[in-house]
Amino acid sequence: MKKFSMVLLLSLVFAMIVSACSSGTNQSTAPDQSGAKPSGGNDAASGGKKIVIGAALPDFSDKWLSYLQDGMKKYQATQKDVEVTYVDAQNDANKQLAQVENFISQKVNAIAIVPVDTVSIVDMVDRANKANIPIVVVNRSYDGVDKATSYVGSESITAGIMEMEEVAKLLNNKGNIGIMTGQSGQEAQIKRTEGNKQIISKNPEMKLVLEGTGSWDRAKGMALMENWLNSGQKIDAVVSNNDEMAIGAIMAAEAAGKAKDIVFAGVDATPDALEFVKSGKLHVTVFQNADGQGRGALETAIKAAKGEKVEKNVYIPYELVTKANVEEYIKKWQ
Repeated sequence: MKKFSMVLLLSLVFAMIVSACSSGTNQSTAPDQSGAKPSGGNDAASGGKKIVIGAALPDFSDKWLSYLQDGMKKYQATQKDVEVTYVDAQNDANKQLAQVENFISQKVNAIAIVPVDTVSIVDMVDRANKANIPIVVVNRSYDGVDKATSYVGSESITAGIMEMEEVAKLLNNKGNIGIMTGQSGQEAQIKRTEGNKQIISKNPEMKLVLEGTGSWDRAKGMALMENWLNSGQKIDAVVSNNDEMAIGAIMAAEAAGKAKDIVFAGVDATPDALEFVKSGKLHVTVFQNADGQGRGALETAIKAAKGEKVEKNVYIPYELVTKANVEEYIKKWQ
């Protein structure tokens, strides 16, 4: 009798072990009730909990874009079950394409992208669309952006117009102008410069005498300004596509003892630039709301990932900043 009881007990223990092992195997491989696998970016789109967003940025070292990324991260912190992967293309369009392809292969729920340039982005949007992954283009628009799920940003030509209109006012609508442009081929470089030139063309006594690229960079803007000063060309105003180049130009002009004779203008209203405005060294900048664009981009991408309807264009307006209202904008960054 004792022998029989022992055999029965061992049989029951063995059965329990087999059952537990079988149960564990099923949990790791079986799909959930919706038919989707337990892990993977597309779970959210099919009823899962986690939302995975791929954020493709052109350059982590760019100061203004770092504020845009901060805006995305701040909004992400307010969301539950949202994972964002940030990648840096280092201003290489081919690298950004590879990053987008990687997001697609990972089956993320949506992609938010600030394009390196306005040519390569066309193919990236097409690939995301073919994979049925929503793609939100941020900050840099282009012809054909309507094929993306949504565009979040500002109209760059407006910044160029606002900037140059204020410069024209300060110069009494006459003088020699130098335009510092961002990286060639980018939407902001093209449209802001176009806006600058529209205003120059409306003022017969204003003349564009110098134009060159500083690639959005302070040091490169400084080097470009040094070359301009060494050329001997009279310059009444330096109008830059962004603040960093304008600050570089100011530093070069100060070193040459010529800063007080020149009007300087930029775009972005970064914290550094606002200090230059406050001191009277930078006469004009245009506030581009990096935080607002970052937040708007991620919010739109999350909505699209959930299958919700999103606006085709989400515009964040530009605002003119001068010494008269600079304190208001300094507070925005605090």
